[in-house]
Amino acid sequence: MTAIRGLESCIQLPKARERESQGEVMDRPIVGSIEQEFRRYKRVAEGALAQLTDEEITQPGPGATHSAATITWHIAGNLTSRFTDFLTSDGEKPWRDRESEFQGRIVTRPVLLARWEEGWEVLFQAITPLVDAQMSRTVAIRGAPIPVHEALHRALAHISYHVGQIVCLARARRGDAWQYLSPRS
Repeated sequence: MTAIRGLESCIQLPKARERESQGEVMDRPIVGSIEQEFRRYKRVAEGALAQLTDEEITQPGPGATHSAATITWHIAGNLTSRFTDFLTSDGEKPWRDRESEFQGRIVTRPVLLARWEEGWEVLFQAITPLVDAQMSRTVAIRGAPIPVHEALHRALAHISYHVGQIVCLARARRGDAWQYLSPRS
């Protein structure tokens, strides 16, 4: 459990108190709460991945379902595509090869985690400066115009779905050795 709790110290959360004293947080209570949920799901996935061995990360799930590595690779690809030039270009980039993200892959933990971090970095660079007044702006995903708030909620739901898959895979692999990722009360 110590290793899991130690992850929190490795993750840089926004300096909310510092920004609040500068009056910035008051301009983004909604987008700020969405950002915090993204950060929470990132920590949960990382806590589950940390419990898997290097070999287990790339092993397919039950019934030949995707491995944790494949799901992680897909999340990173999705975040990179959706949030590169978030307010100014379509979220489905022509350079993204979505189908290849779902191919089974043997990848080292450092390579996988580097791709994971790149995707999250793109997301946070895009949404950290957003303020609530921008939530009704329009962005495009696959040519369809949608409000920013809808795009953020869609992305959050997509991420939470896949993080749940990673957690289920990791928990099944760990069995009785599974370490819960949230405090029990």
